[in-house]
Amino acid sequence: MKCSLFKTIEKRKRTMTTPHVAAIHDMSGFGRCSLTVAIPILSAMGVQCCPLPTAFLSTHTGGFEGFTFLDMTDEMPRVAAHWARLGLEFQAIYSGFLGSERQIGIVEDFIRRFRRPDTVVVVDPVMGDFGRIYQTYTAAMCGGMARLAALADVITPNLTEAALLLGQPYETLPAGEAGLRQITERLSLEGRRSVVLTGASLAPGQTGAVCFDARTGQTQVVQTAYIAHEFHGTGDVFSSVLTGALVRGASLAEAAGEAAGFVRACAERTAAEDLPMREGVDFEPLLGLLVPGKETV
Repeated sequence: MKCSLFKTIEKRKRTMTTPHVAAIHDMSGFGRCSLTVAIPILSAMGVQCCPLPTAFLSTHTGGFEGFTFLDMTDEMPRVAAHWARLGLEFQAIYSGFLGSERQIGIVEDFIRRFRRPDTVVVVDPVMGDFGRIYQTYTAAMCGGMARLAALADVITPNLTEAALLLGQPYETLPAGEAGLRQITERLSLEGRRSVVLTGASLAPGQTGAVCFDARTGQTQVVQTAYIAHEFHGTGDVFSSVLTGALVRGASLAEAAGEAAGFVRACAERTAAEDLPMREGVDFEPLLGLLVPGKETV
């Protein structure tokens, strides 16, 4: 009887292995963004988040002064080498904000080292927003981010980052549903990679994403209610939920829909509480919505 029970337990262990995601982002001690968003969200979704920090900051840089900054660039290759010696495998590799051109190269090497046929590589090509490049980004770094994005299975740019990846001025991007579909499909490298264009609004009071799925060759639109309030870190929330959903087997449009719905729920709660923008969105009380079997956003 005991032998049979142990065999059953071992079989369950083999068939119920929790998927691993290597999350390559910075970490801020206060202010919800990057790894402090990715770790709890992926964990709630039944995914083990394996963080590879690019830097540690006391707070993020938006709205805070006097923050501390610890550069982890030199440590990143050592972490990757140790993981390789351990034979670790990842169902997804998920990268976000990177602090230097050298870090971009390190992440490129990481992807080539750990990618397997069933690994989904998600690159959030963080470079700017609202038509402006972030102050820490140089032209060389933007070029490096384009090279990194070329290795991705899925990219999640906003409109500013889309313009940078396409090499055209932000002001010249086409508008309307047809224009957003055109941008998304142009970013697909002739259909070789999937694209989720975020912050895409097709009508007043709506926001969401336009998705090109490289597996199907189809472009789909995901829209949800727009919450008129300023937020910080919603892109990190969106991409983290998207990554978790893809690892759980969702289609690209399904994953984008779940991500957009969760961001909307977080935005509604945060706006109702009137939290300062620099604190990010109040997502923690809503993590139960992401638990497998409870996706009702």
